[in-house]
Amino acid sequence: MLEDILAGKKSLFATGVHTELRAQENRQRRVGLVKGNIVGNDRVEVSGVSARVCKNGVYGFSSMAEYSASAAEAVLKAATENALFLDRHAPKNRPAVPSLGGGTIPLNQMIIDNEQKKYIDFCREIDDYIVKQYPNLTSRAVTYMENSMDKILYTSDGWDGHTITPRCHIYVTMNSETESGVPVELFEIFGGAGSFDDNFGNKEPIYEKLDELYRRVMDKRAGVYAEAGYKTVILGGYLSGMLAHEAVGHTVEADLVLGGSVAGPNLNKRVASELVTMTDFAHTVFGAPAPLPVYLDDEGTPAKDVVLIQDGILKGYMNNRETAVTYGMNPAGNARGWLFSDEPLIRMRNTAVLPGKDKLEEMISSVEDGYYLLNSKNGQADLTGEFMFGVDMGYEIKNGKLGRAILDTTVSGVAFDMLKTVDMVSDEMIWNTAGFCGKKQIMPVAMGGPALRCKIMVGGR
Repeated sequence: MLEDILAGKKSLFATGVHTELRAQENRQRRVGLVKGNIVGNDRVEVSGVSARVCKNGVYGFSSMAEYSASAAEAVLKAATENALFLDRHAPKNRPAVPSLGGGTIPLNQMIIDNEQKKYIDFCREIDDYIVKQYPNLTSRAVTYMENSMDKILYTSDGWDGHTITPRCHIYVTMNSETESGVPVELFEIFGGAGSFDDNFGNKEPIYEKLDELYRRVMDKRAGVYAEAGYKTVILGGYLSGMLAHEAVGHTVEADLVLGGSVAGPNLNKRVASELVTMTDFAHTVFGAPAPLPVYLDDEGTPAKDVVLIQDGILKGYMNNRETAVTYGMNPAGNARGWLFSDEPLIRMRNTAVLPGKDKLEEMISSVEDGYYLLNSKNGQADLTGEFMFGVDMGYEIKNGKLGRAILDTTVSGVAFDMLKTVDMVSDEMIWNTAGFCGKKQIMPVAMGGPALRCKIMVGGR
């Protein structure tokens, strides 16, 4: 864990400018097995210090891959000089960074760093279980991934804090093939926020989910191709979460709104049915810790929830301090940087569709001819809200009952059109806690949602 050597450097902050001084260490631990053979065994740590200074609306930035008192002083000096230089050459009358007052966010948790052997033994145990329990697999892979972000932040006008964001997951992939030789692959992710022991002290829930994963692989071996066309479907929570992040979330990041996203002209207009509410949660969801708790962003803004869609109406954007002034909104802690050397960008945190009141069983029984789509491992969307997601697990629905599994297919549409067709929302949420967003720099995110009954274009074979 980083030791705090920055507190004394606040006396070096220049007057008349906004200053952010940040130390950061990113840790990664990874073990990978394919067919029982170790193919990855990594321990990576990246640390350093950076400073960002704002003068009359322009920013100077500097970073150094060294965490020391002299490095902190050097980046402060360089960032201040950069900001003053840019201010002399930039247009005048730019909006100032809004004042936030001040305070301190206390350290939220500790990093527990185990020996690599513990992770290797864990992966071998899971792999041995798969070998003993599940025949008819052509291959298998088990990967343990742990990452943490340890940040110390001091600001001239904003909140200070020391925050740590650890999370760990195990990824299990099972491969088989149909009788005609078509490859079949499914994966499951286990884990979440916190340390190894927080997530994997009890292995029984993992074994139960592995049984379900294998059953679905076997269902898919006997699967059929979906029929292409505009269909009534039930999107499972993983897919509604991906929709929330990819197809809606990026369009309501204020920097992308400035870039021309579809959300710009739709603020305070209907973009979904009245059953749809979507929120970017900060650190708490329904009274429990969020999958990826964020308490303070890298501009010194305390994290708060942001309501994006309320009862079908587009209500807000995710902002940094600068865009909050532009749109007359309040910053809520969405500006984060991946590494010490990255300037903070507007990023999602825990973006989700909120649950409704319908039971999944009732939703399935209400569909005469459609599909129940469970999972996706890839997808893309653009700033118009148009999206295409790959679906790797789903079932037919015939006369209100689940039928055969389907082979890989796609779904596509325009988010603000498709969301208007939602007419049932389940009362249970599913979270994907292992996500990384790739907007210019990767960033840990979580996404989730309930099952949604809607109409969507299914790609078929």
